[in-house]
Amino acid sequence: MSKLINMINETLNVIRSKTKKEYPVGIILGTGLGGLVKEIEIEHQLDYAELPHFPLSTVESHQGKLIFGKINGKDVVAMQGRFHYYEGYTMKQITYPVRVMKKLGVNTLLVSNACGGMNPLFKHGDIMLMVDHINLLGDNPLIGKNEDEFGPRFPDMSEPYNTELINLAEQIALNNGIRVQKGVYVAVPGPNLETKAEYRFLRSIGSDVVGMSTVPENIVAVHSGMRVLGFSIITDECFPDSLKPVDVKEIIATAMMAEPKMTLIMKEVIKAL
Repeated sequence: MSKLINMINETLNVIRSKTKKEYPVGIILGTGLGGLVKEIEIEHQLDYAELPHFPLSTVESHQGKLIFGKINGKDVVAMQGRFHYYEGYTMKQITYPVRVMKKLGVNTLLVSNACGGMNPLFKHGDIMLMVDHINLLGDNPLIGKNEDEFGPRFPDMSEPYNTELINLAEQIALNNGIRVQKGVYVAVPGPNLETKAEYRFLRSIGSDVVGMSTVPENIVAVHSGMRVLGFSIITDECFPDSLKPVDVKEIIATAMMAEPKMTLIMKEVIKAL
């Protein structure tokens, strides 16, 4: 048995001492986007510090809890706070919770993030449904020995975000009068925000928004056969010719302002699964 499998089993032993349930839906909540937790009928919650081999969130707006419960009658497991490459974690550490979720029965993963908007048709406070991504993190969580029981050596990434779920989320947004965009997310290492020249470059290669997360979790989820639906909340406008300094407090405030709309869509998507 591999080291990774042994680690996952040790984590699962702690979780299974609290709950024996299978959880078909997994949720990862990004910067300033932990409010969906209020909609969960919580049955159990564990601090990351209680879970063997789990990293710890070092970002102020990430609570660091694994939450088990129900949304609209569906069993869900939610990460209130995620991990980032800029925190010094390896790709395998960042994506470790996704591996654990797979063992808990997750087959549909909803992920969210705060991001900077580069498409001139987007504005701060918009919600973007992720249709594709570009990985500029300079690393990949699948590098190294492949764990065949999780997925193939060379996973296909032609549909990293599930088209059926995107269409469902788009229809739910329309039914509720919520404006949503669709676009391509580019992941960069951070933690600094980008220069004007970098924004021009990122826009020129086909990205609509830029952030520092989500892509590693998506790669591992797709590798293990999960369907993924990604939400980006545009917290600042990154237009090179009118670029202004951005305060992290403003980014979090914008995320929190837009979050109720995203939460509504997520809840209705989960209900329809």
